[in-house]
Amino acid sequence: MKTASLAPTEPPAMAAEMLGTALFTSRNQRNRNRQSVRRGTLYASSYAGLSAALVIMLLALLTACSSDSGKPAETAKPEVKGPELITARSAFQKLYVAARGWNQDAKPYRLESTASSDGKGQDGKWALWRCNFASAAQRSAKAYSWSGSAADGAPARGVNPGTEDSYSPSNSSTQVFDMAFLKIDSDQAFATAQKHGGDKILEKAPDTPVIYVCDWNRNTSELIWHVIYGANREGAKLTVAVNASTGEFIRVEK
Repeated sequence: MKTASLAPTEPPAMAAEMLGTALFTSRNQRNRNRQSVRRGTLYASSYAGLSAALVIMLLALLTACSSDSGKPAETAKPEVKGPELITARSAFQKLYVAARGWNQDAKPYRLESTASSDGKGQDGKWALWRCNFASAAQRSAKAYSWSGSAADGAPARGVNPGTEDSYSPSNSSTQVFDMAFLKIDSDQAFATAQKHGGDKILEKAPDTPVIYVCDWNRNTSELIWHVIYGANREGAKLTVAVNASTGEFIRVEK
């Protein structure tokens, strides 16, 4: 009698199917392994290329820094400002504020321009103005100047205080005046002076500077503009007196 085999038997079709599946799985695994190797190779190549580029950049920066280390740092050149030309009343307002900070009872007794290479003053404007103030309570005087000049050797721009000096109210040449009397500006005084001989002076000598002095006349109780055709009062070609409160012509002084 034949004895049945105890080992299980698989149908031939099922065995073939399992074998095919195993082979398919093995091929897929091999393909994945190859792709992983290729990706690793590409990643390594890319990383190596990037690292080389970074090294080159760092070397370039170090070279640039070492080449510039011996050079002094360049500083920006300050912008050169042109002159600021203003009329007498504009300058006076700045100076008056400074003087009141010195003494609350400070009053002006002479306002004048100074000729410089910044202009000619033929429009009533200068870059240098000066005003003398006096304090009756302190019996002292002090000058303040305003500068908008770009000329060599000119005072610093802005308001500059002078030195304090003694003051005597009885001195006729230093009579203080109330600022309310100063209604006519230097450009208006110039226009009046032009009608009384100034135009002829400038027609003959166009480069003649015109300077201005304003002070109180105790004899007539007037605030007067002295419009001076020349760099100073002594060598003037013409000086015209103009009322600083009304703008009226007073007289030709020279």
